[in-house]
Amino acid sequence: MNPNTKLWGGRFTQATDKAAERFSASIHYDSRLYKHDIEGSIAHAKMLAVSGIITADEARRIESGLNTILSQIESGEFVFRPELEDIHMNIESKLTELIGPAGAKLHTARSRNDQVVNDVRMYLRDEVNDITDLIIRLQKSFLEKAKEYKSAVMPGFTHLQHAQPVLVAHHLLAYVCMLDRDRERFFDSLKRINVMALGSCALAGTPLPINRDCTKELLKFDTVSINSIDAVSDRDFIVEFLADCAILGAHLSRLAEELVLWTSPEFRFVILPDAYCTGSSIMPQKKNPDMAELSRGKTGRLYGNLMSILTTLKGLPLSYNRDLQEDKEPLFDSIDTIKGILTVCDGMVSAMRFNVERLEDMAGADFILATEIADYLVLKNVPFRSAHEISGKIVGYCVKNKKDFCDLDMNQWKSFSDKFEDDIKSRLTVMNSIKNKISKGSTSYNEVENQIDYWFLKINKLVSDITENIQ
Repeated sequence: MNPNTKLWGGRFTQATDKAAERFSASIHYDSRLYKHDIEGSIAHAKMLAVSGIITADEARRIESGLNTILSQIESGEFVFRPELEDIHMNIESKLTELIGPAGAKLHTARSRNDQVVNDVRMYLRDEVNDITDLIIRLQKSFLEKAKEYKSAVMPGFTHLQHAQPVLVAHHLLAYVCMLDRDRERFFDSLKRINVMALGSCALAGTPLPINRDCTKELLKFDTVSINSIDAVSDRDFIVEFLADCAILGAHLSRLAEELVLWTSPEFRFVILPDAYCTGSSIMPQKKNPDMAELSRGKTGRLYGNLMSILTTLKGLPLSYNRDLQEDKEPLFDSIDTIKGILTVCDGMVSAMRFNVERLEDMAGADFILATEIADYLVLKNVPFRSAHEISGKIVGYCVKNKKDFCDLDMNQWKSFSDKFEDDIKSRLTVMNSIKNKISKGSTSYNEVENQIDYWFLKINKLVSDITENIQ
């Protein structure tokens, strides 16, 4: 008797080494593909029956057996066997045990090479939909917060130094813009994810009269892969998805960094609820923004997972190589990580409170209105470079003499330029600085109100379209 009991063991006379078996097994992580593996197998069996390769009765028995296995897995009754290596062989072995010889026909015109990539594509399109839903939810939280604080002002920063005053809502809406590009990237990736690989077999296709378009329709794929070698050997759709996760992670990490800074005693811009903070084991007074810090830290995993897959792929000859088994753990980790970050960030944004008085105090500090002086002079037909120089000299004078702009009298203003009139003083307020911005997309009250309206309209339509598609 052959000591090798693997489903592929006919050619072998020696059992797999136990250490090698443990080393090569993937069932401990690819078991999460069970729903998609079963769904794909049911569609494959139906196609085989339609094509006359198996009987309709055999297809019905296969479907019934697979549904029994699905119920066993979801109830926790199913026992995964590491010696069967992966989710595909665990399910196929159990199916044959349940229904007999008909189960052994399921793998006709199919290889694990096309089966696994098809499972991942189906799994990933579901995850893309879940992730875009979470992105939209976070966008809505930002919008609600922008609406709540649409009249509040704050210092805008460049180089982490006070630059110009802006509306809090304008700052928050910047994240809505970033997130919308992230959402679009994920949505666009579906064009390359939702391609059916089944029927490519190991790499060369099959001489059996299969109907790939039938399987495509059953599994709701948009199209069928064109080249069987490409279908089983590339994972660029995973690379693209991981890149999308990394870019989204970068945006969320920037948010997390700002929350860490803004909740510090030095800033005191934001108060996070206790539910998203932790304390110290030794310092009783501490309230640490740990969820923001973890969101920032976990972004490194997203970058690492992307580089892991790129490195795995870069030296592989065509077509399939076992190295490609290493695509799943980084993929699954990035999915779990980005969904966790999105969920926690949504909670923090929804619950955070701005210290409006502190923000208003800081919005007018550190000569933040110096650019208003330059713009004022430009409106008086002074060339911008000259206006910039004059404004800089006024700042230097104030620093040297420990004055603020409001402390200067008209003689002092005139000493810098005869273009200054009494109206310069009315321009040098935070509120007027914001009101005077007229460019589209700026921080003026009207423009920010327009942005809020635009995003609410767009997000509500997206939600409506998603709901309609589900129904």
